[in-house]
Amino acid sequence: MQTAKECFFDHLIIGSGLAGLSTALMLAEKGAGSIAIITKSAIDDCNSKLAQGGIACVTDVGDTFEEHLADTLEAGAHLCSPEAVMGIVSEGPERIKWLIDIGTHFTTLEEMGKAPPEAGHSDFDLGREGGHHKRRILHAGDVTGAEVERSLVAACRANPNIHVFEYHTAIDLISTWHIGWMGENRCIGAYVLDERENTIVAITALSTTLATGGCGKVYLYTSNPDVACGAGVAMGYRAFAKIANMEFYQFHPTILYHPKVKSFLISEALRGEGGVLKVLRPGCTEPVEFMQEYHPMKSLAPRDVVARAIDNELKRSGQPCAWLDMRHHTAEFLQRRFPNIFAKCMEAGIDMSKQLIPVVPAAHFSCGGVKTDLNGFTGIPGLYAVGETACTGLHGANRLASNSLLEALVVPANAAKHIMEHLEDLRTGLADRKAPLWTSGDATSSDEQVVITHNWAEIRQFMWDYVGIYRTNKRLERAKRRIENIREEIDKYYWNFHLTKDLIELRNLATVAELIIDSAMERKESRGLHFNADYPDRDPKQDGVDTILQQHYSPINR
Repeated sequence: MQTAKECFFDHLIIGSGLAGLSTALMLAEKGAGSIAIITKSAIDDCNSKLAQGGIACVTDVGDTFEEHLADTLEAGAHLCSPEAVMGIVSEGPERIKWLIDIGTHFTTLEEMGKAPPEAGHSDFDLGREGGHHKRRILHAGDVTGAEVERSLVAACRANPNIHVFEYHTAIDLISTWHIGWMGENRCIGAYVLDERENTIVAITALSTTLATGGCGKVYLYTSNPDVACGAGVAMGYRAFAKIANMEFYQFHPTILYHPKVKSFLISEALRGEGGVLKVLRPGCTEPVEFMQEYHPMKSLAPRDVVARAIDNELKRSGQPCAWLDMRHHTAEFLQRRFPNIFAKCMEAGIDMSKQLIPVVPAAHFSCGGVKTDLNGFTGIPGLYAVGETACTGLHGANRLASNSLLEALVVPANAAKHIMEHLEDLRTGLADRKAPLWTSGDATSSDEQVVITHNWAEIRQFMWDYVGIYRTNKRLERAKRRIENIREEIDKYYWNFHLTKDLIELRNLATVAELIIDSAMERKESRGLHFNADYPDRDPKQDGVDTILQQHYSPINR
């Protein structure tokens, strides 16, 4: 039997990656009151922790905001908002300073054994990645995400106004339209499953921020951890928020291809240090370079170009993987610059200073999400979205490498300021009212777990086959028929049985899969990460035009 209870916090943040923790800290710094962070696993079990490359930011006199803007716009394939891009890149240096002030360490030139910088140049060992024409990536070796997450977790745990609830899974946002209140739609909190107590908690809050990260688990092969099920996008959609550009799903070109290692990312920063992609072609005894045939930047081309090129080469040749050549560097350099990747490759029996690294593309990052402005505001009073959950206009049709962590710092700062500026309106809108308790109705405990595991596996398989790197109208239509049947089956299961984390995640996964399919069917062109063989060319009339989906009604409570 699942019990119900209630509680109140001034501010609720769903998710504990870089964007969520940054939002909490910045609210706390402004004296915002009590702040709850809920996370469905341990606090540091998130995509942010796995980020290897770094944070793209202009910190050197040889670089400019305008150049960072130009690289981002070029990668985004005429779909980025120039105002959003400049608004984010120009705030980067201040946010980096904030990170350093709370204890984050970035690798310096001295630590890499390089010559001291000339006057005015950065002390940091700046990396370069695909699509960047300058070195502007701050990094902490090849474990930048882990280092940033470490400092943020420590700062949150040290703040008495921030309360962290691990192993709490958000079920749905509480929208005033769902619960029958008159007037405009507002978000007043969320229903949350406390796994350890098997209790559904109704959390009322003045502001709720979605920071749940990505949805890579919707695909069969992904670099994302198991928690990445698209919860924020699915919940936002069910609460009537606008969802934008879900067809643009980025496949990272280089995931380690090895039976002993699951979903391990080979950072784009390796190509920034001269790594060359190669494939084994018919008639060749050794893998050969090929990216010069696809893009003038060769192996440093934007990710959409590289992923499609590798996919095309593998399908033409029948080979299982491509190869990344780092043999021009010594083992000493590689161990110092990429300690984690070097060690993981050695664990798999690959000495990257002497051997080629086998790589394949895999689902990596959603450029779409809950539509927001640069303040993370969704247009629904009380509801914000930050990080990969949101679509601010920065990424367009293809994310420029290492821009995501920058966005996850800048937008939370804006969101915290916006929340504080509208605090009186949020208080007035909520007044003395609170979210109703969750009701379980006639739900019982399920004895058919196979329904969840089977549907989960089927979704991930057909999304990979039909809605992956290469799409066609027929494939999308097949996927749409499949997801409609599965969604109906999941909905029946959802209403009939007690909630579990697995069921909540499956429901969200199915919602996100359908959003990706619907968005892909809406866009009658190929652009950036979305390639449809039936519409192979970019339509200039669609420059700057987002794909927007919005739900009209969905029941939330039982």
